[in-house]
Amino acid sequence: MRNQTHEDKNICIDCQTRLSTILTTEHYSEAERHLLDKPKRMLTFTVPVKMDSGDVQVFNAFRVLYSDARGPGKGGIRFHPHVDLEEVKNLAFLMALKCALVAIPFGGAKGGIEVDPSTLSAGEIERMSRSYIRELHQFIGEHVDVPAPDVNTNAAIMGYMVDEYAKIKGAFVPGVITGKPLSLGGSQGRTEATSLGGAHVLKTYLEHINKNVEGTTVAIQGFGNVGSNIAKILHDWGAIVVAISDAKRAVFDKNGLDITAFVDGGSPGIIPEDHCGTEITNAALLTLDVDVLIPAAISHQITTKNATEIQANVILEMANDPITTDADPLLQKRGVVVIPDIIANAGGVMVSYFEWVQNSSNDYWAIEKVHTELERRITQAFSTVLEQSKGSFTSLRADGYRLAIDRIIEAERVRGRLQHITQNINV
Repeated sequence: MRNQTHEDKNICIDCQTRLSTILTTEHYSEAERHLLDKPKRMLTFTVPVKMDSGDVQVFNAFRVLYSDARGPGKGGIRFHPHVDLEEVKNLAFLMALKCALVAIPFGGAKGGIEVDPSTLSAGEIERMSRSYIRELHQFIGEHVDVPAPDVNTNAAIMGYMVDEYAKIKGAFVPGVITGKPLSLGGSQGRTEATSLGGAHVLKTYLEHINKNVEGTTVAIQGFGNVGSNIAKILHDWGAIVVAISDAKRAVFDKNGLDITAFVDGGSPGIIPEDHCGTEITNAALLTLDVDVLIPAAISHQITTKNATEIQANVILEMANDPITTDADPLLQKRGVVVIPDIIANAGGVMVSYFEWVQNSSNDYWAIEKVHTELERRITQAFSTVLEQSKGSFTSLRADGYRLAIDRIIEAERVRGRLQHITQNINV
């Protein structure tokens, strides 16, 4: 038997909590459960950056490859002051499930730097981005692990990173990173991909329960790329967006906000100062009486402290991990339908996959093809989850997790890895 007398620091605690309700001994073996409760590879390192002052500061950095059973690792790089290894492990785990659920040939990964980018100049951000790749280049590659943008990173930063990788390798390898500028091999439609995918998922669910997007009331927490784009898309489709928020303020109008004016009149991620509507708190936005609540900001916004106050009928998780594991059962008990992040915000990784395919073939798609393929694939994936949930007394999250886990385990099985794990367990 395995030695369990010491704490296993490799285990992802949040992942293990999530898996404990899915990976029951009735359906999964000990070897299968053991294979999924920890990442394949974790890197903790430091990134030295020469600041504008001439001084050198050193920042903590991370990259986790959770699974490569179904293909190269895939996952974003975030710059945030609260990034830590446990968060990155959990997000890499969710990426592995997301890629499996939407049936693209990637595993799951995630990375980040512990930094507040708002305190850095443009030059410092570029030097930090390049330094991160210099430390990481041996562990990424177009067939190994493929980074992308995430919180507080963007196409420009991916451009610095793919250029730095090219300098190190002596050749331009566009497929090593996705979410790049178009001029460096990026894909049409990547900017709005996450939001457009989420809008199609919501539309599919509403049709499933015989409702229309038109006239549906929506509150959206977060007004960055994802929040602002899904607000615009749903508004254009006839939804009534009654509330939006950025990091500093939330705005509410029961009759619906003029989203076009907000998007056109504000800076990225910021609600215009001369907004219409009544200012409320971010906390109040989450508990508004609306048909659909869309958390599109950061993790762990709905907790045991506010879960019982949620009035929305449906929560569309456009942020990664916006609901804590202990709040989920409270929402389910109250009949709130949660469309989980691993399908709701999978449009981004899906178009990242399209970009990777285009880089591999050197054949670039028109935006119409990107949008058509995104809609087809993400609605098909979600329809499979809805079909799986028929007659089920569990949640869409549990049904989606189980489907994704089955696909990952099947890949591990046909690779022959489960036999190896079983031998180690029995030593």
